Amino acid sequence: MTDDLQANGRRLDPFDPQPPAWARVRADEIVREIFTFEPGAAGWARRRATTMPVKRFADKHIVGVLDLRAVEFPHLLEFVRCRFEEPPDLRQTKLAGCEFSECWLPGLEGKNLYSDNDVRFIDGTRVQGRVDLTDGEISGSLELTGARLDNVGGYALHADRLQLSGALLAADIEVHGQIRIPGLRTGGNVNLAGALLDSPDGYALDGNGLHVGGNLQCVATSKGRFRSIGRLFLPSARIDSDFSLRGALLTPAAEDYYDGRTQRFFDPRATLIADRMRVSGNVNLDERLTSTGTLRIVNARIGGSLRLSGAHIDMSGGEEPFEERAGKDQPGRYRYRALHLDGTEIGGGIDARDTRIAGQVRLVDVNARGSVVLDGSVLSNRDGDVVEGRRFTTGGNLDARGVIVFGSILLPEANIGANLDLRASRIINPGRYRRDQSLKPSVDLRVAQIGRDLVCAKGDGKPFSAHGEIRIRRAEIGRQTNFQGAELGARLNETAINAFGLITQELRVEVASAPRGKVNLRHARCASLADNEKFWDATGHIELDDFRYDSLAEPIELDDDEQIRRRLRLLRNAMGDIYRPGPYDQFSSMLRASGNEEHASTVLIEKQRWRYAALADGYRYLGLPVLLWSWLQRWMVGYGYRPMRALLWLLALLIGGTLWFMMQPMPVEANADDHLVWNPLLFTMDHLVPIVDFGHKNRWHFAGASQWISAGLVAAGWILATTVAAGVTRMLRRSST
Repeated sequence: MTDDLQANGRRLDPFDPQPPAWARVRADEIVREIFTFEPGAAGWARRRATTMPVKRFADKHIVGVLDLRAVEFPHLLEFVRCRFEEPPDLRQTKLAGCEFSECWLPGLEGKNLYSDNDVRFIDGTRVQGRVDLTDGEISGSLELTGARLDNVGGYALHADRLQLSGALLAADIEVHGQIRIPGLRTGGNVNLAGALLDSPDGYALDGNGLHVGGNLQCVATSKGRFRSIGRLFLPSARIDSDFSLRGALLTPAAEDYYDGRTQRFFDPRATLIADRMRVSGNVNLDERLTSTGTLRIVNARIGGSLRLSGAHIDMSGGEEPFEERAGKDQPGRYRYRALHLDGTEIGGGIDARDTRIAGQVRLVDVNARGSVVLDGSVLSNRDGDVVEGRRFTTGGNLDARGVIVFGSILLPEANIGANLDLRASRIINPGRYRRDQSLKPSVDLRVAQIGRDLVCAKGDGKPFSAHGEIRIRRAEIGRQTNFQGAELGARLNETAINAFGLITQELRVEVASAPRGKVNLRHARCASLADNEKFWDATGHIELDDFRYDSLAEPIELDDDEQIRRRLRLLRNAMGDIYRPGPYDQFSSMLRASGNEEHASTVLIEKQRWRYAALADGYRYLGLPVLLWSWLQRWMVGYGYRPMRALLWLLALLIGGTLWFMMQPMPVEANADDHLVWNPLLFTMDHLVPIVDFGHKNRWHFAGASQWISAGLVAAGWILATTVAAGVTRMLRRSST
């Protein structure tokens, strides 16, 4: 203890702006004591036998400038319950260590300070001004635990390029002003747990290019949450372990951030700016983290996982209800992004379960090696893009089960290693294009690649629901595309599913209700199709040109004629009574491949029936003859797909012709010299069977009706024989292939 305290036992309140006279001491006297200090004299102490001596000053009101500039002092300095009238000057000073415990300072000048041990501002020490440690070097730690730094509108801590062999310990610190530490280097952690950083005019923390040898911790303590008012500015920072804002409360600066440029990828309302950050461990933005500004981590590299579970990022100014409400006056579209991760590479996954986000989540060119989980979250950007993720890549699953989305999810050219699971999710209020205000899709997966399943199905008793288009145009899905129990579309004149060029193994479209809108399956491919009647009853009909499926999930039995009739009716209804041959050919090919030849012919007969109906509609004056010709072909030869009918008709005509000619008077013989024996059967066969000549057709002449019957038999013979030949040719071709 000092002589004063030993003599009178009085304690100074350093925070009293009117300190008592007994505590008053001139700064040059303190300097003189420091210069003349010798261990063993009065006013020194040793903490432990192995530690160096400590020069201690307690309960002093130090008047004037404590000028220790460029001084080399090989011992520890300690100030306890001291009040300084002027900022101590420690520029270029070399100390063994320095401590301010329960002190009040108007600032500290410490540029190029060198300390062999810790520099400490502890036990509620307050600084009303700037602590300047620019280009300092501290072989221990800088401790600010429980301190209060006040320099509103200026730098509360100015420590550019400060070198710390140990840690920066500032738990429960309260700062009104800016912490400026660009280029800071620490061997250990930076601990700002429970801190209040209050700088609403701009930067709460400027750590551009800092290097943290351990963790950067901005988490809660028993005294409260970490709070930041202003921007946390950490571009090009390097953190050798974890970066944690777990449970933090982040508020943006009062004025929008502007760097002199106007670019579409800029975030003027950011609470965190961490472009090009390198984090070897995890980035923890979870456990009730609350931000009313953008979290921007662009082109960063994260060695572990990005954790957002339970986070609340609200760009609505508190207006977003995060629930579906009736009425048109609902908040959104939001002007600013909520989470901006463009170009970031994540060595682990993204855990964003149970998040609440109002504003856009931007994931363009993001690469996460692990899985992405959004289960139970609510994402809102009504009439806008709630997720923008062109070329987004994840090595595992993208799980978004039970999610409520107000806006559009855009993931064109995404690459998902396993499953994209939207089970039991609800996607409403899709965005609009600016050029014409037309609706964007609810989910856009154009040219996406999904390693296993796309699941847009019911789950836990809740259907998957999308009010806008599900766009999987030219997507490649390795195993299953599942719309089982889904409710799709909301507008009759829009598209419910756009699967143009889709390639998948199994397509399940057993929807809960008929899609409200058009379904596009043109050029799609699947090995197995599972459907129901509701799907084929889409209000906007179904485009089926070149849609190919190898089999049905429920195969049609060989004797199930009713199932064939039902499917033909559904197919016709799906095309809106417009004739298109491709869907019939595909249905027939699928049946034939499964060995169901008879039903395949039935399908092709139906195709021809509607073909002639379409031709009749196209011919203004010849429609009736076309329909009559169609009727004759259908009933006589099944448009050539029932060749046995042609044989039966040939046999019937043979019998009928024979009987007719038997009942006629003896015909006139063309050449009396031949004396050919009249045979009505052979005469009839000569007319019916083309090419083959039995020697009777040109030897006898009939008059009257028999002439017309003869001509009719010739024409019928050619038609029926050609039909039989065509049918046999098709059978031989199918058997050879």
